[in-house]
Amino acid sequence: MSWIYIILAGLFEVAGVAGISELNKRISAANVTLMIGGFLVSFVFMSLAMQDLAMGTAYAVWTGIGTVGSAIVGILFYKEPKSFLRLFFIALVLCSVIGLKLIG
Repeated sequence: MSWIYIILAGLFEVAGVAGISELNKRISAANVTLMIGGFLVSFVFMSLAMQDLAMGTAYAVWTGIGTVGSAIVGILFYKEPKSFLRLFFIALVLCSVIGLKLIG
C-alpha cells in the first residue's frame, strides 16, 4: 500500500506545481486551492508512505514522480519544448524511479 501512497503523493505534487503555474498567470481562489490542496494532499500521502518505506527511497521516488510528471504536464499543457534530449533525460529520471522501486 505504501507504493500506492507514494505514487499518489507524486501525482498531487504535480497538481500543486500546476497550481503554481496557474497562479503565475492569474491569481484566483481556484488556483490557490489547487496549489495548496495539491501540496497538502501530497504531504499527507508522503507521510503515509514513509511509515513503511525508507526515507531516502520515499523522497527520491516522490521527487522523481513530481519531476517527470511536471515536465510532462509542461509539455502537454504549457507548450514547453519536447526536444529529444529533454525527453531522454525525463526517461532517465523515470528509469531511476523504477530502479528504486525494484531494489527497495
